[in-house]
Amino acid sequence: MTRPNSPRRDPFAPRATRARAEPAVPHAFVLDELASVDPRTNPMFGCLAVYVGERIVLILRDKGADDSDNGVWIAFEAAKREAVLARFPRAKPIDIFSGRVSGWLKLSATSRDFEDDVLEACRLVRDRDPLLGKVPKPKRAKAEPKPKATPAPRPAESKRRSSR
Repeated sequence: MTRPNSPRRDPFAPRATRARAEPAVPHAFVLDELASVDPRTNPMFGCLAVYVGERIVLILRDKGADDSDNGVWIAFEAAKREAVLARFPRAKPIDIFSGRVSGWLKLSATSRDFEDDVLEACRLVRDRDPLLGKVPKPKRAKAEPKPKATPAPRPAESKRRSSR
C-alpha cells in the first residue's frame, strides 16, 4: 500500500552518495613540518602512524580531552632508550602499553613544551637522525587456510527389509 503523498523513488535512478568526512589529522602541524621528507601515513590503533622511507617514526594521537596518551609518540630502537630520554627529558611512557612495549615514548599533548618538543623530534626526522624511527617487524604471513575436510563416507546402511 502506498501513501498518497509520499514521493516514489525511481528504482533506476543512481543513489545519492554521501560524502564521507575525512577524519581530522591529529597534530597536523607535524605533517607540515615533515613535508620535505615525503612522509606517508597509515591508520594504526585509531591513531595515525607516520613513516619516512621504511621506518616508522611517529604516531599522532588525539582521542579526546580525557585521554592521557594524547600527543605524539616517538619510535626508537629499544637500545637507544637512554639517548632518547636524554634528548627528550619530558617524554613519558605510554600508559596503554603498561610497560609491555619498548621502543616508544610519548610527547604528551598536555605538556607546556609539547610543540617545542615535537618540533625538535620533527627536526631529527627531517635530518634522518638515526636516534628516531625503527623498521617495523615484518607482518606474519597469514596461515594458509586448512583444506576443508571432506566428510568420511557413511557406511552403507544394512538393508533390513523384513521378508513377509
